[in-house]
Amino acid sequence: MTKNMITLNNGVELPAIGLGVFQTPPEETVSAVEDALRAGYRLIDTAAAYGNETQVGDGIRNSGVPREEVFIETKIWISDYGYDATLHAFEKSAAKLGVDYIDLLILHQPLPSEFDLTLDAYRALEKLLADGKVRAIGVSNFMPEHLEQLLAATTVVPAVNQIELHPYFQQKDMQALHASHGILTQAWSPIGGITTYMPDAKSTLDDPTIQAIAKTHGKTPAQVMVRWHVQQGRSAIPKSTKTHRIAENFDVFDFELSTEELAAIDALDTGVRGGPPVEAITREAFAFTIPEA
Repeated sequence: MTKNMITLNNGVELPAIGLGVFQTPPEETVSAVEDALRAGYRLIDTAAAYGNETQVGDGIRNSGVPREEVFIETKIWISDYGYDATLHAFEKSAAKLGVDYIDLLILHQPLPSEFDLTLDAYRALEKLLADGKVRAIGVSNFMPEHLEQLLAATTVVPAVNQIELHPYFQQKDMQALHASHGILTQAWSPIGGITTYMPDAKSTLDDPTIQAIAKTHGKTPAQVMVRWHVQQGRSAIPKSTKTHRIAENFDVFDFELSTEELAAIDALDTGVRGGPPVEAITREAFAFTIPEA
């Protein structure tokens, strides 16, 4: 069976499955984090832009699980890009989380129209890593050209690139580029929740191929998709606020997909992105002030 830990390119171990809290209201975040840690999760993925870092920290403390056993991942929003601004953004996030170090700190988006700011932000992450304030650094939603630019201009290879990745949008070229540089592919929307919001939506949860595989194993379609990720070496960040769904999404280490089943899921790729195109993310359109702690 696939192990539940992945070793990053700097030797730090990251749990393969984490709880995501994107769009989780602050008042629901505390209990969701507590439920996840009770179910066995040890990775919690949040972001400054989600507005619930404080509640993530509260949930971790309430759970009784020691801080050193929980892998905390958060993201710097584009409003705080730039060297000094990003250093301060770490302080804001750490204070909200109630921690003195962050396990994995990543840039939430590239800024293609102002990539110098992106590079300055990443250099700040390199400084935080060198100072021991973070254990690993990375990026999110970077496309090949952004990753290549970053690698050419900075010193530390990102440990992770967190991207939209589910059976209907697999970004295989991106995954191959990650592999060539030793970068872990981490999937947001790993069970294709975003597909339900698309025009003429065809949800991955209703896909007949995935449903048939789930029936074979006595599992749910969501469990099959999470298993597909971890069995192929990716990290997956499913999200839910329902106690039973949170537990269900983690319960994937007691079965194994066959080579044929993995191939059948691989064949479902449509190449259609559900999230916004990267070039649409600009400070003019998406910047907002990240509050102080």
